[in-house]
Amino acid sequence: MLKEFREFALKGNVLDMAVGIIIGAAFTTIVQSLVNDVIMPPIGAIMGGVDFSDYFIALTLAETAPASVEAAKAAGVPVLAYGRFINAIIQFTIVAFALFLVIKQMNALKARIAKGEAPAPSAPPRQEVLLEEIRDAIKARG
Repeated sequence: MLKEFREFALKGNVLDMAVGIIIGAAFTTIVQSLVNDVIMPPIGAIMGGVDFSDYFIALTLAETAPASVEAAKAAGVPVLAYGRFINAIIQFTIVAFALFLVIKQMNALKARIAKGEAPAPSAPPRQEVLLEEIRDAIKARG
């Protein structure tokens, strides 16, 4: 059983998948920074200078609402943090689009390789040609 597990764990597909997961996690960090530090601040400025990730609805009957999601969570107030959800949707869209571009390029590369890997069949070696002629001559006699 241990041998079977070792064979499974060391297969190329499992190792490729592990590398993909690690690179995907690193890519997610980059996308989060892109959304939170580059894309959302201008959108927040356009919307009146408010940090988009702090858009929320406090689910409480209290008269004073907390100023931020963190303040609400610290006070134990349940919130509907729709700004963070919108950030997550934007992050997903960016990751999906980047993945689309990568897969599109990989498919184009595979197509180019497939076109170049189909060489015309080469002529058989002289020995095979002679053997075929001898076979055909024997068939013609008998």
